[in-house]
Amino acid sequence: MTSNATEGSRRPPTAQAFVLAELRRAIIAGEFLPGQPLRQDALAERFGVSRVPLREALKTLESEGQVHYEPHRGHRVATLSLTDLLEVYRIRQLLEGEAARVAMTRTLSSTVLEDLRSAARDVETASGAGDLLGMTEANRRFHFILVEAAGMPRLERMIQILWDATDAYRFVYYGSESNRSRVEDEHVLIIEAFAERDTEKLILLLDEHREHAVKALRTFLEAGSAREN
Repeated sequence: MTSNATEGSRRPPTAQAFVLAELRRAIIAGEFLPGQPLRQDALAERFGVSRVPLREALKTLESEGQVHYEPHRGHRVATLSLTDLLEVYRIRQLLEGEAARVAMTRTLSSTVLEDLRSAARDVETASGAGDLLGMTEANRRFHFILVEAAGMPRLERMIQILWDATDAYRFVYYGSESNRSRVEDEHVLIIEAFAERDTEKLILLLDEHREHAVKALRTFLEAGSAREN
């Protein structure tokens, strides 16, 4: 099979789905940074589509909180205030803690633990290669294995929205090698707690995992605010 055929088979079925997937990937990968304008003419040319599917994709991202629209100025990658960031992570703490607690009460397939270990290995591989996009995607997969294990699809969708709102900032966090190493180490501890079926330890480790990210992102946001002033 040719590479073009392979790419075609992987391309989403509609132009809107394709553009939406590419915009999400670019935001996660740090190609579009928080606050950066998204020019429709340049994006349409980049993705080889008309403005119609592009506008629809931007509306979807706007509804998810990843993009903001300003009258007469157009769309920009969303920026978070420190207050917004703290609120998102606080809600994540409540919802993900509940997901973990419920997951631990269920009789789970043995593949859940292996899936966690596999995702953690993918995080380490991407981190070692400096592949921040790959690390971001593998990290998301790692955490949603735990969320999905709760078997609560509505709760999972709410957590997905919160993750979507901070994707651009996750890339910033992974820009530091020490942060990447910390993430890898913390994943190991989380897996151990899950394997031991120690609910309280698992929830505590997940809380600490988020707190470290919040601390680093607080520094990033405060520095940005200082530059603006």
